[in-house]
Amino acid sequence: MKILQTGTTPALPRRGFLKQSFLAGSAAISWTALSSRRVLGANDRLGFGVIGTGGRGHSHLDAIDKLKADHNLAIVAVCDAFRPRLQAAAGRYSVPKQYMDHRELLQDPNVDAVSIATPDHWHGYQALDAIEAGKDVYCEKPVTHWRQFELTKRLAHAVEKSNQVFQLGTQGMSDGAWSLMRQLVQDGLIGQLIHAECGFFRIGDWGERGMPIDDPNAKPGDDLKWETFLGDSPERPFDVSRFFRWRMYRDYAGGPATDLFPHSLTPTLNIMGVGMPGEVVAVGGILRYEEREVPDTYNMLINYPERITVACLGTQGNSYNATGARGSGQRIPVIRGWEGSLTVEKDEVVFIPVEGSKAEPRRFPIEKGESFLDFYSSFITCIRKRQKETLSPMHLAYKVQTTLHMGMLALHSGKTAQFDREKEEIVI
Repeated sequence: MKILQTGTTPALPRRGFLKQSFLAGSAAISWTALSSRRVLGANDRLGFGVIGTGGRGHSHLDAIDKLKADHNLAIVAVCDAFRPRLQAAAGRYSVPKQYMDHRELLQDPNVDAVSIATPDHWHGYQALDAIEAGKDVYCEKPVTHWRQFELTKRLAHAVEKSNQVFQLGTQGMSDGAWSLMRQLVQDGLIGQLIHAECGFFRIGDWGERGMPIDDPNAKPGDDLKWETFLGDSPERPFDVSRFFRWRMYRDYAGGPATDLFPHSLTPTLNIMGVGMPGEVVAVGGILRYEEREVPDTYNMLINYPERITVACLGTQGNSYNATGARGSGQRIPVIRGWEGSLTVEKDEVVFIPVEGSKAEPRRFPIEKGESFLDFYSSFITCIRKRQKETLSPMHLAYKVQTTLHMGMLALHSGKTAQFDREKEEIVI
């Protein structure tokens, strides 16, 4: 029997479900009294608010700081659920306003755009609130937690209907290799698409080893908002590891499926130009890092109605990559068609004809590699031009994240996850 996946966590406590419903409706309640987005002139300063000031948040702050002179930017507000971290970020970048509730930051009239770098289970809510508040959004991947499909769908429709600019933090999309491969596919070089493979291989999960505990003696209270951190996740007693090393826990993260695979699937699906997936199966588990709850090894097979299969493979227990890597462990996609294949070797896209073909192998130079600063700069340019088609837009994030939702649900259920395109629903 097929079960409709509603977007709530399996066996989610009643408190969690009610909290999720409340938060999902917060946008409609909070922004009714706000005026519309202020109209920026070509030379007006663009005010940024950064939500989440941990490790990734500091990368956002640093990027905005480095780009501020060329783009006329200012970091006008920061937000975090841990006051010492918040104060440290504000001090380092001379930020005038500090908030511990993202909704208060969004009501700040000096904030024109937000950069979201919070735990996974908060991304979608904060992005949705920002869109409703008339702010442009740069949101870290994944766009939502793996159990929040309904939120993903709601955000996708909200961004589509809005005038706001949205870019997902898959900075690898700045790499010229992927746009070149997409163009070659569209030109028909490899013929009818049939198969692709991608993935991510590295050692270390950046959880227990890569996420430091800022203060082992930290306690909930005015300086640490534990209830805020929990959001729509199951209610649990305070745990210093869960708060600071949240990537280890399935309530707030998903392991390779959400930490890494957005970087691999986003360019691959964009190159191929596919729509929503048809069915997904997944296998994997905790094979090396036993102190965590999320998989360290994870593999997906995805079928698309366009009669294309994608294999997305990876482990965090070994970094060897047979097809090489572009970025820190990202497996270079191999795109296969009836007439040949495309992949990357060093600074060239390579065309390999199928066996028996009269076509000749070809090489195409890649103009530029990945750059986080270029990626962030392109987002700002889109804001200035009011151009919604960013390097990593929400409509692409919706396709990618739906696939990742389906993979995690398939893994946990041991079944095949299917997508009903007509009803826009995941079924197990």
